[in-house]
Amino acid sequence: MTRLNTNQWLALVFAVLAAGYIAMAWQIPTFPLPRPVDSDLFPKVLGFSLLILSVFLFFEKPTPIAGADEVDEEAQNGPLLLTPWARVIVTSLAIAAYALLLVPLGFVLASTLLCVGLTAYYGYRRHGVNLATSLGVVLALYLTMTRVMDVYLPTGVLPF
Repeated sequence: MTRLNTNQWLALVFAVLAAGYIAMAWQIPTFPLPRPVDSDLFPKVLGFSLLILSVFLFFEKPTPIAGADEVDEEAQNGPLLLTPWARVIVTSLAIAAYALLLVPLGFVLASTLLCVGLTAYYGYRRHGVNLATSLGVVLALYLTMTRVMDVYLPTGVLPF
């Protein structure tokens, strides 16, 4: 019997999460009036996308770089805030702060701050490009969700 590699273990975990997410998406009630895009469509698409990507990940052949299980000693001995576990903690705290600031600041401002902040933390130094890209993606998401899909997103301090 062959051992599963890291990608295959992750694929199995993601597949189980996707199956649970899809099961919960089927519990979302539909609107009584017919609509072209109902409230359950987006979660179902996300769940099935994760499931399909999990299958691809399971059958992907790991390369020495992508499937490496060795610990990078240089990253472990670097500055404390740049060690792998510190990055996990900082990213988790940033997402928690995003969740807390989403309503008071609004979707556009909170999402842009999250994207710009994490991208700068992970080492991207072209701040103008970072801000323009983050703002462009966030505004595109905001306009698509609010204007096309009629999803309410918090406006916060911005007037739109």
